Amino acid sequence: MNKKDIKIIRDLAKRVKAAADDPRQEEQRELWRQHNSLQSLHPLISIYPEGSWQELIPASALNCEDSDFRNIEEALLQTLYYHETMSDDQPVEALWEVPKKIESSGWGIEGREINSSDSRGAWHFDPVIFDAKDLNKIKSPIIHFNEEETEHNRIMMENLFDGILPVQVKGVNRIDYHLLSQYTKWRGLEEVMMDMFLNPEMLHDAMSILCEGHKQILRQYLEQDLLELNNDGTYHSSGGNGYLPVENSASKPSDKVLPIHLWASSESQELAQVGPEQHAEFALPYEKELLKPFALSGYGCCEDLSNKMDDVFEIENLRRISISPWADVKSCAEQLKGDYIYSWKPQPANLVGEFQPELVRSYLRNTVETALEHGCVLEIVLKDTHTCQNHPERFTQWLKIAREEVSLAMDKYGI
Repeated sequence: MNKKDIKIIRDLAKRVKAAADDPRQEEQRELWRQHNSLQSLHPLISIYPEGSWQELIPASALNCEDSDFRNIEEALLQTLYYHETMSDDQPVEALWEVPKKIESSGWGIEGREINSSDSRGAWHFDPVIFDAKDLNKIKSPIIHFNEEETEHNRIMMENLFDGILPVQVKGVNRIDYHLLSQYTKWRGLEEVMMDMFLNPEMLHDAMSILCEGHKQILRQYLEQDLLELNNDGTYHSSGGNGYLPVENSASKPSDKVLPIHLWASSESQELAQVGPEQHAEFALPYEKELLKPFALSGYGCCEDLSNKMDDVFEIENLRRISISPWADVKSCAEQLKGDYIYSWKPQPANLVGEFQPELVRSYLRNTVETALEHGCVLEIVLKDTHTCQNHPERFTQWLKIAREEVSLAMDKYGI
């Protein structure tokens, strides 16, 4: 290990530890516990810069020489950026996670895509499944836990952090099902759309195969004791976290972590432009089956679910529903009320072009007031910000406006 790199990492770790020890962090955790339990109408705000991180913390800001250390440095700097600059409602945890090294044999088939010349640009589907016979190529993955490599990684991180941050080995704590995304990478999006009308049996067969494959993966996780509790700051669904009170069923300790102790989620963004009938026929039956064993679940991402809620509500143990930038926020508020988390994804495009504070303010005010007027458990999740056009200050400006509008709306509705 490079001594200079070690010093950089340990100095950053000390700052993270100091941030996590701030009493406000526990206050934030408690707000999330109440929020995720539907016990609080206090709107909470989460920001996920995603593609914009390279503008907030450019490669030139990293000082480590070793590539692995640079990745660790970047992760620590992101945590500190949240605490020192962004300051949204996400708590800082004094912890370094070492993921269990879990290997998979794969699904027996690899997707292909045609990329644009821009490294961050769009891409086009290049199908590898052409007819029903090709479904035989799909194989259920075999899961293997590489305990030796996991232990090696744990020892390395413990030596690196030298007790400054506790190091914890973590198993599978994110269960997300993306059946349509998975299948369209093999079949092609246009082809899947046509199959709904011309070859529905093939599409149903494909969904059944994937559903059974994911069930087998879960069984292997259980057999190898690989599941990990996610009733903490673990990212959930398409924006949110898992914090819960200890008495909640998704938090109860046991000798072995089971699905009934966990959050899970699913989404079908590829069906954003199809009607409720097709969504209910080709996606939800399989997603409901996969989500059924879990304590709590989330649904949706960027797809507009405004006219599909009745079908979505049939998911057992549903707790978090994504309200996309294109959703009818009033209709969704009327339907969700306080029965689910109203996980609103505001328009990230407001951070590009000319930043217009008053436009942002009126836009945020409309949804915040609409949600609180209908008694919704609102979380505001700014994500999919692929760029801020090298204006990092826009995130803090946006957050300041959002906090002001939340405060005004809470006063207006007596929260």
